Amino acid sequence: MITTVSLNPSIDRTLTVENFTPGGLNRIISRGDNAAGKGINVALTVSSLGLDAECVGFMYRDSAPLFEKRLMMNSTAYDFIWCDGRARTNIKVFDRAAGVITELNENGQPVEEEKLAEMVELVARHADASDYLILSGSTPPGCPQDYYRTLIRAVEGLGCRCVLDADGERLKYGLEARPFMIKPNRYELEGMTGGRLASIDEVKKAALKYIDMGVEVVAVSLGADGALITDGDSTLYAPRMNIEVKGTVGAGDAMVAGLVAGFMADSELEEAFRMGVACASARCMTEGYKAIDRTVYKAFLDMVKIERV
Repeated sequence: MITTVSLNPSIDRTLTVENFTPGGLNRIISRGDNAAGKGINVALTVSSLGLDAECVGFMYRDSAPLFEKRLMMNSTAYDFIWCDGRARTNIKVFDRAAGVITELNENGQPVEEEKLAEMVELVARHADASDYLILSGSTPPGCPQDYYRTLIRAVEGLGCRCVLDADGERLKYGLEARPFMIKPNRYELEGMTGGRLASIDEVKKAALKYIDMGVEVVAVSLGADGALITDGDSTLYAPRMNIEVKGTVGAGDAMVAGLVAGFMADSELEEAFRMGVACASARCMTEGYKAIDRTVYKAFLDMVKIERV
């Protein structure tokens, strides 16, 4: 079982316009609302790969039907701590002419201390029956910056491996609990190291610093430049695949899902990396918020090029 944690779910509202004009009038061509959030995205992708997945987290009663429908349609289990009100809305303005997205993200609603304590117990209960626990994304306002560290430490000794995909202070404190894997993107890794990482060699050196801190695997998504992974003994690089990109939302979450699917199968680092890159590429080939096509994913496995660096 793979369990994901979603502390700050969102409704992604995508507005499509033609030739977006900042400060001017923009006519909306189409609009779509989708249940999202990194923990939700990872769990749904794991299910799309044919593995058992569940999502635990906070959920808001006014927005719940949209989330429950999407999870149930993809055969993904869930267990929520219920909160009053609605989930935050993230607005994504897609300029069809330029092919770019402008994002406006809400912070979400504060969560009471007693519910934060309940979440620690809920996560530990599910981790006890899980092989991997994936903690990803932002946290609600007022949530302690070290909350991911608290959750990772709460499941120590339960036999599940923890994967952390967060940024800023959440990642900084989370690292102190020594998760099995972290997955920063280039921007987040630069924020951690305090400098620009212009070359693959610089990305490698920065990633290895966190291996020295006790993390077993560091995977770095590099957008148009591909991806890198290291476990200290081997460092691998995969250039971006030459595919028609139909969207990039959730690509990093898909990479996490593919990597963990590989580790679940006891694959070597290179094969798990191949699965992560193929899964992210399949996500980019998928329009909107549809589930990835497993046939496309499997075809991409043979197309991923991996180099040792």
